[in-house]
Amino acid sequence: MNCRFWSCRFLVAALAFCSSQSVLAQPLPRENVVDVPAIDEGLCVSNVFQSNMVLQRDKPIHVWGWADAGEQVTVAFLGEEASATAAADRSWNVTLPAVPAHATPQTMIIKGRGRPLTLENILVGDVWILGGQSNMEFELAKVENGNLEIISANYPQIRILTVPYGQGPEIKKGFARLHEFSSWFGRHFRKGDWNVCTPDTARELSAIGYVFARRIHMASNVPIGVIDASRGGTTVETWTPLSVLRELDSEPTKAKLASFDTSVAEWDPESDLEKRIAQHRTWIERQTKEGKPIPEDRKQEPSDLRPGPIGNHNFPGHCYAGMIAPIAGFSVKGTIFHQGYNNAFEGSVGTEMYRDIFPEMIKAWREAFNDPTMPFGILSLCTDGYPQTRDDYCEKMFNAGIDIRAAQYETFLEYYKARDENIGFVSTYDLRRRWYHPQLKIPAGERIARWALATQYGFDRQVEWKPPMLVEMQRQDGSLLLKLDTDVSDPQDGAIEGFAIAGEDRRFHPADVAYAEKGKDGRGRIQYDRKQLVLTSPMVPAPIHFRYAWGRNPLANLQATGNKDIPFATQRSDDWKMEHIPLGVLGDEVTLLISRGDRGKIVQALREQDKQRRLEEAKRVLDAADQEAG
Repeated sequence: MNCRFWSCRFLVAALAFCSSQSVLAQPLPRENVVDVPAIDEGLCVSNVFQSNMVLQRDKPIHVWGWADAGEQVTVAFLGEEASATAAADRSWNVTLPAVPAHATPQTMIIKGRGRPLTLENILVGDVWILGGQSNMEFELAKVENGNLEIISANYPQIRILTVPYGQGPEIKKGFARLHEFSSWFGRHFRKGDWNVCTPDTARELSAIGYVFARRIHMASNVPIGVIDASRGGTTVETWTPLSVLRELDSEPTKAKLASFDTSVAEWDPESDLEKRIAQHRTWIERQTKEGKPIPEDRKQEPSDLRPGPIGNHNFPGHCYAGMIAPIAGFSVKGTIFHQGYNNAFEGSVGTEMYRDIFPEMIKAWREAFNDPTMPFGILSLCTDGYPQTRDDYCEKMFNAGIDIRAAQYETFLEYYKARDENIGFVSTYDLRRRWYHPQLKIPAGERIARWALATQYGFDRQVEWKPPMLVEMQRQDGSLLLKLDTDVSDPQDGAIEGFAIAGEDRRFHPADVAYAEKGKDGRGRIQYDRKQLVLTSPMVPAPIHFRYAWGRNPLANLQATGNKDIPFATQRSDDWKMEHIPLGVLGDEVTLLISRGDRGKIVQALREQDKQRRLEEAKRVLDAADQEAG
């Protein structure tokens, strides 16, 4: 089954081993066209090693590939050599000593029995992995102000590699260099090649990745390589090794794996093929009867055996096996990761699974790149939907994407509080657009670059990155007191928006926020502590918990004083599940996943909360006006 599938989907027999020039001279088919296979015949090197690449400075250089069994292979680079003998499975692997940064192009020569392989125009600097889904993948040409970046993208010391999409859950040893067809765009994208950064090559690079690389290169003055290993529409579990997932003591994860295992066991490719043939014949008959033309590419009956659930790109471990495993062992500086949207469809069950998996995914990636402290920068889940307002505040709090964003911050805190100096986090929720692909990617790239420059490149005195962090929450009579680690404000130094508080009934309402008083100056004027916030609401006489930026496109504006690029992260003090807010709508026992009808009941209850609050606010305004008039 698998052999037939891969042959049909990924290899075009007549074109597979043609040169890229001859392939481009012909119309490309609506499928992937391979220029260089993942593993070639004779002496070959993994496709992660090419001319125009960047090698990681100050770390051992691991180089691997394939040759005839027993063949002696020697790799020479910058005056150093290392040799290995190809094993029975044709694999070989050598390690060269670490070298400092080199901005002058270098050559690597790989020798075996036959003609040597020569890789040219190699730089030595820092290599960063770009991980996640479409908001990381989103091309520079599509974002706001992207064209301005494109026309100025002449950086010969920035190099770009985009990893092709891998298929299937089996661990891949390499990736092909190919023209990858996108059914979404109806066109091919060149993937698997290292390219020098120019306007032509930058336009299809991840916008976040490009801006990140540009900033790091400009500040550090060392060559920068970026390896884009992101894929749209993916979940956290697909980016995590299947072996790691199966070891997790996580009930939602176990249930997810069991569901996939059952679907794979029940899949019958022959029955599926028969069904598709029957559907095709029915369609042909209908087209003929109606006198409609039948396109040439639709005349043939289906003949391929499909892999079924195992071919799903969100099969657990799938993207790790196909896009991370092929480059595992390559020395890199670090990773930046932007993902979360596709995990926001399963309510609190999905968010609990995300919280269980994400820390383990980070650990697994660090192990894959042989660096247990590899820098890992997290960009929080971006906005989606219409902006939250005070009129629909409570209703807009019911969205699993918010919990995913909070889980990302909680994961960061877990590592940060364990004194991990190489974990980073930036919020993106304030880059507000109602589309789930908000096009403000350039500021997002700038923010994660701030983290890298401050923590990895010695610019900590010039550049701030860490968001304001909660030190302590105290419950007071009728209010909550939040103590923070830095001064905060809103961008206009006016009313702070974004906090909601709730009592035992779990009915959240937007909070009024004031700075705590810290005494009076010599003239008797009250002085305020901008590190301490007092949260109150007439609707919540006895608050016990708060939430902040709790909307998919939240009404929230708190930031580090004087720096709008460092917002206070989406977070909460409670551990209540979204289906249990407010209390009493569905009863104490909730069967998850909840039905559409139950979701409707919760939303209706939250709308009623908003209505009652607006009525109370209007009443207070009228009462105040009456008092003033009287």
